[in-house]
Amino acid sequence: MLSERLLSSVMRRANDAYLRLEPSGLAKLPAPVPGRPYLLYVHVPFCERLCPYCSFNRFPYNAERATRYFKNLREEMRMVADLGYDFQSMYVGGGTPTIDIGELVETIDLAKSLFSIQEVSSETNPNHLHPHWIDPLVERVDRFSVGVQSLDDELLKQMDRYDKYGSAFEILERLQSIEGRFHSLNVDMIFNFPSQTPEKLSADVELVKRTGANQVTFYPLMASPAVRQSLAKTVGKVDYNREYRYYQQISEQMSDGFEPASAWTFSRTGGGMIDEYIVDYEDYVGLGSGAFSFLEGALYVNTFSLQVHAERIEMGRTPALQKRVFSDYDRMRYRFLMSLFGMSLDKRAFVRDFGMTIDQGLPIEMAYMRTVGAFDVDNAETLVLSAKGRYLLVSMMREFFVGVNNLRDQARAALSTDERELLFGDGGVEGAPCDGHPLAESASDTETAQELPVP
Repeated sequence: MLSERLLSSVMRRANDAYLRLEPSGLAKLPAPVPGRPYLLYVHVPFCERLCPYCSFNRFPYNAERATRYFKNLREEMRMVADLGYDFQSMYVGGGTPTIDIGELVETIDLAKSLFSIQEVSSETNPNHLHPHWIDPLVERVDRFSVGVQSLDDELLKQMDRYDKYGSAFEILERLQSIEGRFHSLNVDMIFNFPSQTPEKLSADVELVKRTGANQVTFYPLMASPAVRQSLAKTVGKVDYNREYRYYQQISEQMSDGFEPASAWTFSRTGGGMIDEYIVDYEDYVGLGSGAFSFLEGALYVNTFSLQVHAERIEMGRTPALQKRVFSDYDRMRYRFLMSLFGMSLDKRAFVRDFGMTIDQGLPIEMAYMRTVGAFDVDNAETLVLSAKGRYLLVSMMREFFVGVNNLRDQARAALSTDERELLFGDGGVEGAPCDGHPLAESASDTETAQELPVP
């Protein structure tokens, strides 16, 4: 699609200038603004094995490293509470949040004791859909997201997931076994694998509808520069030319029983659920190695080093060592992207928050989207995406997350030789991937829901 290719090209060029980090020089994060809602994001950077296509901050699991990490993660949580922050919503991403269920339970319980947490979201992998992991979470987690990626055995083998997570039939059975145990069960899928045919995609869609999930998220395969080589070696070179056709196919098949909840999330008809926390919160605090915080127009990036994270917390100092301050225009673009990703934009709220209409603030963006037919509704109060507009947001978010992955590479450049060897040496991959958006990290991640995006 010509409009998608143009948008992708513009997004790539913008990201190069837009996502640049500088030292923060902070001893602690800024204090909260009274009355402003914040999301709490908690990052668990451990996986049993590392995905060759994942750019999120993750390390191979080691019990000693994890014990020290979780202890300091909870201390970081207390430091944020001492600053006066409060949260009603908590999202745990990774990595693999459920990799040490005892530590995860203790961390969630502490958050609920410190803050006004009303809902908790957590990611997991298909091999953790057993009572040992599920039972302790049922009373603690409201939104549960499982990184499945595909229910095609050949694709699972190609991704080196078959032996680790089981066959498509086994994964399907496990998902069905937890139906109804959580308020919201989301399944993360990936589409546009190089070897994926329309027939394979059709079978994937029909199978995922049988999982019992009340939400399904379809992320496009994202080839950021950091993982492009390993991605090509494992699953092949990505062809974006067919992405639109595949998205149309997904949308058509999912229309039987599901409805769009965001550009790439589908909820069961009448369910009204959405697991896209990025739509509901513009400001957030990120805890843990590699987590992001966005506060009063500035992005703060925690160190990606487990060792430095521990040292900073043990000294009583924030691990947010880098930052990026955004202009009003940058923030307007971010509002535009994230609101429309959630299907609609409130024009009145835009005027309230920026002191100008969206046409005044973003005249080029609005003119382009109108020209290509991206809106079904465009009146004085709101914008609502058309079917074509939803795909354009998918492509924009794909490029946005690629840009965020480049930002992660900037932060990862400070890792010690030993920690880089854990990620990129023989000890890091072990021949098989862990779960990984991306978000969407997700689509991520699990890469798919992963860390929060940045403006």
